Amino acid sequence: MTAASETNSGLLAGVRVVEMGLWVAGPAAGGVLADWGAEVIKVEMPGGDPMRKLFGALSGSKEERCPPFDLYNRGKKSIALDVNQADGQALVQRLVADADVFLTNMRPQFLQRVGLDHASLLARYPRLVYASLTAYGLEGPDRDAPGYDMAAFSGRSGLVERATAPGATPPILPGGLGDNVTAIAMVAGIAGALLHRERTGRGQLVSTSLLRTGIYSIGMDVATRVGLGRAAPPPPRTRPQNPLMNTYCASDGKWFWLVGAESERHWPGIATALGAPELVQDARFATPRDRRRNAEALVAAFDALTARRTRDAWAAIFRAQDVWWAPINSVDDLLVDPQVHACGAFVHVPMTREQADTPTGGAAFNGVATPLDFSGAPTGPAGPPPQVGADADAILEALGIAADERARLRASGALR
Repeated sequence: MTAASETNSGLLAGVRVVEMGLWVAGPAAGGVLADWGAEVIKVEMPGGDPMRKLFGALSGSKEERCPPFDLYNRGKKSIALDVNQADGQALVQRLVADADVFLTNMRPQFLQRVGLDHASLLARYPRLVYASLTAYGLEGPDRDAPGYDMAAFSGRSGLVERATAPGATPPILPGGLGDNVTAIAMVAGIAGALLHRERTGRGQLVSTSLLRTGIYSIGMDVATRVGLGRAAPPPPRTRPQNPLMNTYCASDGKWFWLVGAESERHWPGIATALGAPELVQDARFATPRDRRRNAEALVAAFDALTARRTRDAWAAIFRAQDVWWAPINSVDDLLVDPQVHACGAFVHVPMTREQADTPTGGAAFNGVATPLDFSGAPTGPAGPPPQVGADADAILEALGIAADERARLRASGALR
């Protein structure tokens, strides 16, 4: 590891990451590493990561702040370079020479054109961990095709098709879902490559793609198709394979899951909790196979029963009678769910660098936590997201680049 971030006591203190990414997946991986204590230097083009202006790009909104950008970029340092210029490329090379990890989600063709592809950098810096995150992978006819999570992760992977009941319209999944999953996969890959380097002294390429992680995310279905030659289509809600594992709506319009995974074991308790123990004696529902064959009738019966009480009322009944279930939360529900807070889902993020030394900062929480905790080292937001190029002088001065040279680079446009 480098001597970077010597004052940082986080899990990855001393690890220096040069991140050249944009939008979500690459910066999200860098964001996790920053939360874990790594020094992450974000290399942006002179105009900044376009994610900074997400809402305007999507809908023409005049909203200037982008909380998703803050989530994925808090605690980083920013330098803005034009890597289309030779001077900009040379500066990235200087940064990488002193780094443990080069993380990028730029397209392979672009990286090759500017001399920052994995073959070039690993040849010069054999201890480097080169982390490549792409839409479709580093090989194949579409390796340089543009791709976002809804295209590569959700659409092309087969995930959305598997979530669409026959005859239904494909759902629009939440933005960033595939990016976040792929980012976590990349973080795991980086950690594995760093461990391997500690043992062997050698860096390497570690790569993943939105397409690859999307396919793995529906691995149960794909493995069944590959292994058995068939995969059943997703059934409609009214005809599930197991009505005890299905969604139901309470009287207040709030939905929840019943999670009767072991159909024979859970059947009597669910029927009793719903106030219809007589269903257990109904010959149509006597066995798991009977309940599957007559799923439409059983779902209709459950629908009528669950519509009699609010979700909170059902929650109390289910807890008292040990029924396995879970609410289908809205985002607003998350903010008041005590278990969500207990599991550490929210954190306070300093919004100025001065607040970084004040953990409470006035508000109990104002950000989303990354999804892992460690007992042996602190993790969490080390500071706010950086302004475009805010750390350029400090970063370049640390590399020994004098003020007059920095002025020349700014005048040439290579440095913002």
